This record gives sequence, structure tokens and C-alpha cells, in this order.
Amino acid sequence: MGEDDGNRKGGAELSITRLYTGPDGKSHVEEMSLDTHPDLKTLMAAKGVVFASNPPGHFSDWHTAPRRQFVITLSGEGEIGLEDGTVHRFGPGHVNLAEDLTGKGHTTRVVGNVPRVTATVHLG
Repeated sequence: MGEDDGNRKGGAELSITRLYTGPDGKSHVEEMSLDTHPDLKTLMAAKGVVFASNPPGHFSDWHTAPRRQFVITLSGEGEIGLEDGTVHRFGPGHVNLAEDLTGKGHTTRVVGNVPRVTATVHLG
């Protein structure tokens, strides 16, 4: 086994997507990696963690993130829809940094035939 660079575990690259409000007031996504955002490797303050399970087909209409938070998909799959019509699908192990605190926000949907289980870390 080679040295772990912190970006891979079990041969899979860590998948991180940032959801943020752009200057146009709309939510956008940015793919992130530990190489391009080394600050992700440093200790971050967190207020707590909440675990949730939502059934297949669960839909949350337009909303913004209630706070800066990491949403980590533990099992199942989810989709985030943006105002421009794009849909982004995330599966187990995916990390979403939700920072779209203003504007119209995004939609979320559980896809597939199993519940989506998440761990949401409220950032300090």
C-alpha cells in the first residue's frame, strides 16, 4: 500500500461539492478537492452533527442552506436542483459544503429505491 495523501480512501477520491450563492444571487456548485482547497485539511470548528434518513422520493422544494454546513451522504443517493435547470447527483461518501445562504436556493430529492442517510455537520 502506498502513502495516503488524505484525498483517497479505499482507492476512491474524496468527492466534495461546494454549494454557494453567486454574485447573481443564484445557487451554484463548485467541485473541490483537498489539493485545490488545502484549508479543508485543517481543523474546523463545528457546533454539532445531526443524522437523518429520508425515504426514496422525498423532495424539498426551493430552500437555502440554514447555515454553513457539511452534508455527508452515508448511504443512498440524492439530487440537488439549481435554478439554471442543472441537476447534480450525489451518492455514498459524497461531501457537500452548503453555503448558499441567500437567494432562491436549491431543491433536494432522494433518488433510487433506498433511503438517503446523511450526517449534517453544523459549522461554527
